[in-house]
Amino acid sequence: LENKRLQYKNISFKVKELSNKMAKKIDNQYGHLQPQALELERVVLGALMIDKDAFSLVSESLRPDTFYEPKHQKIYRAIQSLSMNERPVDIMTVAEELKREGTLEDVGGQGYILELSSQVASSAHIEYHAQILSQKFLARQLISFASVIETKAFDETVDVDSLMQEAEGSLFEISQKNMRQDYTQIDPVLHEAIGILQKASENSGGLTGIPTGYTDLDKMTSGWQKSDLVIIAGRPAMGKTSFALSLAKNISVDFNEPIAFFSLEMDNVQLVNRLLSNVCEIPGSKILNGQLSADEWGRLDQNIRKLEGAPIYLDDTAGLSVFELRTKARRLVREKGVKLIMIDYLQLMNANGMRFGSRQEEVSTISRSLKGLAKELRIPIIALSQLSRNVEGREGAEGKRPLLSDLRESGAIEQDADMVLFVHRPEYYRIFEDEQHRDLRGMAQIIVAKHRKGATGDVLLRFRGEFTRFQNPDETDLVPFEAEGGNTFSDSKMNIENMPIGEISNVDSF
Repeated sequence: LENKRLQYKNISFKVKELSNKMAKKIDNQYGHLQPQALELERVVLGALMIDKDAFSLVSESLRPDTFYEPKHQKIYRAIQSLSMNERPVDIMTVAEELKREGTLEDVGGQGYILELSSQVASSAHIEYHAQILSQKFLARQLISFASVIETKAFDETVDVDSLMQEAEGSLFEISQKNMRQDYTQIDPVLHEAIGILQKASENSGGLTGIPTGYTDLDKMTSGWQKSDLVIIAGRPAMGKTSFALSLAKNISVDFNEPIAFFSLEMDNVQLVNRLLSNVCEIPGSKILNGQLSADEWGRLDQNIRKLEGAPIYLDDTAGLSVFELRTKARRLVREKGVKLIMIDYLQLMNANGMRFGSRQEEVSTISRSLKGLAKELRIPIIALSQLSRNVEGREGAEGKRPLLSDLRESGAIEQDADMVLFVHRPEYYRIFEDEQHRDLRGMAQIIVAKHRKGATGDVLLRFRGEFTRFQNPDETDLVPFEAEGGNTFSDSKMNIENMPIGEISNVDSF
């Protein structure tokens, strides 16, 4: 029986070898030989078996499927297993490991292992050789990816938009798996850190990032920092979008910093209407129905100019995928110099083109991708997020205060975020006074629950719900409009006919 088993293995091995040779012959005949470097594969495997330190040099760049030849994949897997278990790697131990796995005969027996090690004298240049193998493997992945997409594109029953999402997701997976971050010597990073420190020392407020426009919040955060993922969360009706739009207005209008606002919940006109209400202090209901008083028409005439030319770029793509966001964000940063991105809101995004066992896994991928994008573009990304209903079920004033564990659908959001802020309005729960006996009517607490780079705590802001606006507690309202010579908005130099709402700013829809 043992002899028959060995005979069967030998026959099976020869059939596989013949099959591979035939496939390669066909590839050569039709000019479609897969990218490969079999001689380098043998050299790398041989070097790994004669130098105990060689594996640490290539372990990040090589995986078993990096090798084109199936038997080389099995040999590298055995070397990898030995190294991971801190066991010596040489001809004998590799042969024993393959024997233990039952694959020694599949790779050509101990004679082939000996042949590999005899072909090399040292492990010199192994990193360069490994890099070539990685490039060949990446080329094969791209060929396979292109072949699958091409086949599906010819199928008229396949939805093209879904195929685009799948293609983008697959390409993203390939790039993530093959991305390798090189180390950096400390000196250039040290010089950058000192430069930021010196710049902050020249600023009386100690700001090192993009200002929020809220005095106490800036003191706590030093502004929105590069490469940070900031989560702004809250229950429905707490004013998350109003807070985000107030931040957007402060950053782009008051400080002239270019920002992009991706809205998955409202369209561009709705967002601009809310910005008009915020900037001009006109109730949103009146912006909607157009029933403005003479004073309100005047305020609109005076303050609409603040939004004209503001570097705000809106995108209201419904069901935005993280891959679409990545493409658009790169273009915005490159072409428009965008310094900050806002997303309303995270749970409405998707990661089409990738397979997930649950929605929690998908949200985790989205969260991780947003953090990666912030690092790549070196800008802060602010994403709004929903909270679970746990808040509503808790009793008492402290019970209504949101917790990090209330973040909806994924603990990865809390883990990936550099900062988590909660928008909380105690007045909504009929709580009118805090523990310091401050009047909370008309006020909102911005709770900094997580801050990777600094302190946590509460910031108290005034909430003007009718204007979808958050402001500093000591900030004064707009002075009532007084028309010169009795003129109203309708007979001023800028009227509705000359300035349609849809064209009030240089907002791009892409």
